[in-house]
Amino acid sequence: MPFRSSLLICATVLVTSVTHANAITAEVAKKCQILREKQFPPRVIGNPAAGSAKGSWRDQTEFFRKCVANGGNMDSASEKK
Repeated sequence: MPFRSSLLICATVLVTSVTHANAITAEVAKKCQILREKQFPPRVIGNPAAGSAKGSWRDQTEFFRKCVANGGNMDSASEKK
């Protein structure tokens, strides 16, 4: 019985630490969404279902992930290259 309770405690600590590490702020998410919309404009203005004039949804997703990883600052990411 003590083994189960210690296992449960370890699992709880692991899950909460992993969940907490992946949290982003709303400000960063909004900024990255705006930057993504500028980088990948819609093919038809006002119709996001028409797709993007530049890149695929994978390109957009990768751009958003990089933006979030940089804290919403994509200028510093391009300068590093």
